[in-house]
Amino acid sequence: MHLLLTGGCGYIGTVLTKALLDGGHKVTVVDIMWFGNYLEEHKNLTVIKQDIRNAEAIPMEGVDAILHLANVANDPCGELNSKLAWEVNVLATMLLLERAIKYKVKQFILASSGSVYGVKDEPAVTEDLSLVPISDYNKTKMISERVLLSYQDRITIQSIRPATVCGYSPRMRLDLSVNMLTIQALADKKITVFGGDQTRPNIHIKDMVAIYLHFLNLGSKAAGVYNAGFENMSIMDIAKEVIKHIPAQIIVTESNDPRSYRLNSDKLLKTGFKPKYKVADGIKDIIEAYKAGKIKNEDNCYNIKTMKKMLT
Repeated sequence: MHLLLTGGCGYIGTVLTKALLDGGHKVTVVDIMWFGNYLEEHKNLTVIKQDIRNAEAIPMEGVDAILHLANVANDPCGELNSKLAWEVNVLATMLLLERAIKYKVKQFILASSGSVYGVKDEPAVTEDLSLVPISDYNKTKMISERVLLSYQDRITIQSIRPATVCGYSPRMRLDLSVNMLTIQALADKKITVFGGDQTRPNIHIKDMVAIYLHFLNLGSKAAGVYNAGFENMSIMDIAKEVIKHIPAQIIVTESNDPRSYRLNSDKLLKTGFKPKYKVADGIKDIIEAYKAGKIKNEDNCYNIKTMKKMLT
């Protein structure tokens, strides 16, 4: 297939691009490259540096499916420039979809977020529960989903709501819970836990990539919204898992983040997907990459630090 991947230079996108190419696909990556480009050259890869808000500049002739990962990611970045977050995450998504329909693209897969549910008391958060997003970022994801689903009679729409992703990528992010606690233990020999009782769902980056491949293969057989997260762990339990692999001190401080939820991904599992990796695998991957000099604790690995430099 000829695939258009927005955000293909990102944390997940970099790993996904390689997997798509390894699968024999022709891939066009569109990315603004705020965080650089770590993709290796390939005969079937075209990389375009472009702001996705300029949808008319994005080539779609002959594209079979779109994987839409480009966005202003996480709560702090959304709050840094709310207007930018809404333009990129919602308006650009709509423009991209309308252009896809115009060019008869068959399938559109959206990288949404498990954070759209907000704070939930239910023991298992399923796709049919209400969405009560807290932050601007959460709200943009909810609205972009609704916009896409309003077009589902004209194109196959799949909206994936991932848990917090962990593990190594050449375009590394160290502002995600498992990755952040692991790098703290490696670099500082101590881990700072804010609160600790909050439960977070997690997913290994390799499983996340496999889910996108899974839905590409399913095509129109599995349209709709799907949670993607398999290990619901408290922040403290994640920290304890980290120190099983790296000796470090755990320091607990107060937290002003009340979010606690447990994603249920039974709907995804019923489509035939089987996860292969655990949080522990993500921790070990990061340790190995750090010791090999592939990861450095630099500002470029933190979205908010990079965006503050860029926007101020």
